[in-house]
Amino acid sequence: MKVLLDEDVPAKLARALPTHEIRTVAGLKWGGIKNGALLALIEQEEFDVFLTGEKNMEKQQRLAGRPFAVLIMSAINWPVVRPHVDRIASAIDKDQRGMIEWVDCGEFIPRINRQSD
Repeated sequence: MKVLLDEDVPAKLARALPTHEIRTVAGLKWGGIKNGALLALIEQEEFDVFLTGEKNMEKQQRLAGRPFAVLIMSAINWPVVRPHVDRIASAIDKDQRGMIEWVDCGEFIPRINRQSD
């Protein structure tokens, strides 16, 4: 399965998915390319799955019916995502071209900064 990780997805995830052919937006030097143009490149390069943390992408772009699956992650912070690698791998394996799926991989909750009295 040929998978592209968006620039907001932790690069460490690539090493955690050894059974897939993983490329990254940064590794392909596609960083900063707007979503519409990026989707066209994904089609051109014949990726099977695009993994992103861009929660608004589904509202901003026409994703349904594309020749690749789009997986939208609920979190992109590596310590939060790491325990859910199996869930992400399973979603990659079962997704079909043209599908859009949200992957629950935890939720990042920022620490509250407390000042000492």
